[in-house]
Amino acid sequence: MNLHTVPLILFTPAYAHYLSVMAGRATFMFLYLVVLLRLLGKRQLGQLNIFDLAAIMGVANAVQNGITMGSGNLSVGIDAALILLVICRISAAIVARSPLLEAKISGTPTILVRDGRMIEQSMRRELISQEILEVVLRQHGLMKAEQVKLAVLEVDGAISIIPAEKHKSASA
Repeated sequence: MNLHTVPLILFTPAYAHYLSVMAGRATFMFLYLVVLLRLLGKRQLGQLNIFDLAAIMGVANAVQNGITMGSGNLSVGIDAALILLVICRISAAIVARSPLLEAKISGTPTILVRDGRMIEQSMRRELISQEILEVVLRQHGLMKAEQVKLAVLEVDGAISIIPAEKHKSASA
């Protein structure tokens, strides 16, 4: 096969039709997911928990098969996405009603600095290096741990900083 004939083979009418069908399926699936996620609530979009991550991975696989005409057709992808997102929503609602279950599944905040002292055991357990903590401190207008009343690794991975009283005006 000559390299100059490859573009001609790739853009046959049948291939162009295949691409247009796939583009239509992708557009439809995108709009469907946007509407579905919006109907399931803002929490789904604003916070990512372990159920959301599992649902995203499952939906991605289901949608991919529906879009690319893999092992499933479009209706299978639509149904699978709906089922997975409803299961995610129900699971999140159950967990939200049980603080103990939520703590077991989502975890609990971890104190990294208290009264200016780094808690190295917590930092090692959470794989937070001193360098990473110092970057977060600088982002809050602080230069060292001694300027911090409390630094907490939240369950969503963010680090919250409460400056010591004498440094609050400097970081505000």
